Amino acid sequence: MTLSTETLASSFLFAGLSQSELADLASRAISKSYLDQEILVHQEDVWPYLFLIAEGKIDAIKESAEGRSFIATSLKPGDIFWGLAFYIEEAPMPVLLQAKEATQIYIWSRDYLVPIIQQHGEMSWMLCQMMISHMQLASSIVEDLAFQPVMGRLAGLILSEFSDAENEFKSRELTLEEMASRIGTTREMVCRHLYRFAEKGAIQIKRTELRITDRNMLEKQAGK
Repeated sequence: MTLSTETLASSFLFAGLSQSELADLASRAISKSYLDQEILVHQEDVWPYLFLIAEGKIDAIKESAEGRSFIATSLKPGDIFWGLAFYIEEAPMPVLLQAKEATQIYIWSRDYLVPIIQQHGEMSWMLCQMMISHMQLASSIVEDLAFQPVMGRLAGLILSEFSDAENEFKSRELTLEEMASRIGTTREMVCRHLYRFAEKGAIQIKRTELRITDRNMLEKQAGK
């Protein structure tokens, strides 16, 4: 897929560039395609690039030395992300990036893009806003992990992922492992607390489907 100037202009980061600058940006973009579950970059790799997601979904995953993983954030089409080495030379990636379905991205190197950013103050400001947003998300995650019990974090995840599943069952797109990775626990704990919520009447569960039957109970458990 060829990157168009219209696509770039629709991105808040590049919207202030001229048509000639957008055309040059499009011509210098490196297109990369990934299969479901394919890894884009490993944690600790030095990766001095910024990218735009055109299609698909990418999870940013923090891995521990013991082999446990935590999904720090998920990226969707239109999102922009970067390696830490894009800003800090030789800085390692703090997370692993993995495609969660067929995914296409457009990449620009630090050497090419940083001079353009330095010439356009509005781009620097937009990137600062994005960094602040990531910091707020990270702060929220740390707060939940530090002060919210597993059952509360799971209740919050159910409310987020199954918000439209009150009147009918909804397919559970996340595996138990993925649910565990999102809330910083184990598959066994997720399974145990799902059945506990079902016993209390907060949800109904089938093998691959879930339905919310008591939203108030879940919201109370999640501290909302």
